[in-house]
Amino acid sequence: MTTNQQADPLIGRLVDGRYRVRARIARGGMATVYVATDLRLERRIALKVMHAHLSDDSAFQSRFIQEARAAARLADPHVVNVFDQGQDGELAYLVMEYLPGITLRELMREQRRLTIAQTITIMDAILAGLAAAHRAGIVHRDVKPENVLLAEDGRIKIGDFGLARATTANTATGQQLLGTIAYLAPELVTRGTADARSDIYALGIMLYEMLVGEQPYKGEQPMQIAFQHATESVPRPSVRNPGVPEAFDELVLWATEKSPDERPNNAQEMLDKLREIERDLGIAPAVAATTTMRRSQSDSGDLTKVMPGTMVAAADPTDPVPQTVDNATVLRRRASKRRARGAFLLTLVLLLATMAGGVGWWFGSGPGSLIAVPAVAGGSYEDAAAALTAEGFVPERVDANSTEVETGVVMSTDPGAGERLEQGSTVEVTVSSGPAQHTIEAVAGVDAETVRGMLRAANLDLTEDEQYFSDVEDGIVLNVRITPRAGGDAFGCDQGCTVFEKDTATMQVSVGPVPDVTGKSVGEATQILSDKGLGVNAETQTQHHDEIEEGRVIGIADRAEEGSWRPGESVTLIVSQGPQLFEVPDVAGQNRDQAAKTLRDAGFEVDYAVFWNGVPNGLTEVTGTDPAAGSMRRAGTKIYMIINVSG
Repeated sequence: MTTNQQADPLIGRLVDGRYRVRARIARGGMATVYVATDLRLERRIALKVMHAHLSDDSAFQSRFIQEARAAARLADPHVVNVFDQGQDGELAYLVMEYLPGITLRELMREQRRLTIAQTITIMDAILAGLAAAHRAGIVHRDVKPENVLLAEDGRIKIGDFGLARATTANTATGQQLLGTIAYLAPELVTRGTADARSDIYALGIMLYEMLVGEQPYKGEQPMQIAFQHATESVPRPSVRNPGVPEAFDELVLWATEKSPDERPNNAQEMLDKLREIERDLGIAPAVAATTTMRRSQSDSGDLTKVMPGTMVAAADPTDPVPQTVDNATVLRRRASKRRARGAFLLTLVLLLATMAGGVGWWFGSGPGSLIAVPAVAGGSYEDAAAALTAEGFVPERVDANSTEVETGVVMSTDPGAGERLEQGSTVEVTVSSGPAQHTIEAVAGVDAETVRGMLRAANLDLTEDEQYFSDVEDGIVLNVRITPRAGGDAFGCDQGCTVFEKDTATMQVSVGPVPDVTGKSVGEATQILSDKGLGVNAETQTQHHDEIEEGRVIGIADRAEEGSWRPGESVTLIVSQGPQLFEVPDVAGQNRDQAAKTLRDAGFEVDYAVFWNGVPNGLTEVTGTDPAAGSMRRAGTKIYMIINVSG
């Protein structure tokens, strides 16, 4: 048992009165995995325990429980079984199937590229397991070699469903984009959405890596790799490894199409294609051994891997693996080779013992004591802090505005990923706080160029100006409409407002008043209005006017909708019919006062000889008018009454 294991307080502990912890076999950013004995069923199990500093975090606990539920729903020989989940005091844990062996990552690290037969065997099993998940409505979301387990008895299983979601809940926030950046589908990088086809993309990248020996995209920073996923196409594997059959080229290109609609819809569809290729090449997947191997030394407690195991290795990447040699046999052969190497290593250790002083300096305070800063960009601060703490660093949060990275998502670290530091060093984690906020002063009455400069200084997206006729002079801003980038209703900024960078701004600018065309001919008015950008309808309205002569323009009709006229709109002219005429009433036979009242009620003024004011009204009789009764005159015309003494 190693020194680290001796220092681990969980070694030897009885968890939940049932699981006796034997040894630590792996540690990650979120949990540590131990081999333990289930005392009730008397069997070895893998116990996954959430880190103590995360156990109080409800979000992490939810994700931990989700992993158990997602995997427990799948009854498939190629999915790691989850037996139980529980809480023992401060410990949150999962109980999983224990599979001695290695991960696919360890196999590729040792062998670099795999043979066609190895690739077929592994991909056939992975696709079968994922097909079961997709049928159950589960998207894995974190498909990568580290989560493919190769058991000593030849079984191949996919595990770690900690990021799994139902296929109908396909939106991923920045905190959920925790999968390794090298396997992220373009839609996860650009839109943050994922479904079963995102798993297919990750499988395509992994298939390329198995055939070629390296990933298709490289970069010093995770964001560089993410950008390549979103903008570039995966090359054919045969470009780097001429021994790859064309059928595998096509399978990789199909699985890694930029558009999800152009990929296989799910793992079963890709598996059907793979098995068609297997038949064409005459290579079938290797069958897992049916007998149980002897327990190795690691089974006695000195365990260093979660789930070891490997596949057959060949000298040439294109040579088929003999189907008669099972994986357990290969592991036994490799163990024999390792024992031989062990003797050589022992001799080397004895020689190095004489250099203990130098080695002590190297690993105590020299370059050998330094640890690489892990890549944590693209995830949440909580995950970044956990990963850095696990490596012995002290995380320090720094918030910075960004219009490109979603709020709450890690943008970078200082020192950057890959730089080597001493344990205990502080690493600044820069987290996006979203777009910066700015205050815009009142814009109403300010000239357009000045306002445009204010909006650009606030890093707003400007749309084309909206122009309006108004009493304000040409080129002066009436208002600015702000449409929030984060969503919501647009609002006015005429009296000033608060905005966020990359909000959308639309300036409403005056082009001066609508031209006055009163008294103009229709032709003259049409030309004047057209020069100002207004159209004129062919049909006009007519109206009497006492002062504007017939045929001349009185003005323009009101706008059908409320608001100001805008260039490009069409107006309707109101044309004068001249003054309105009224008929002079017939007042003959009426006395003086009756006739005067009748004429005044008709809108006319009255006149007659002054002499008749001294004659009693009853002795008067109107015999006619000037103008005569029945003639048409303007309102207000003076009518002269002709009066005589009555009969």
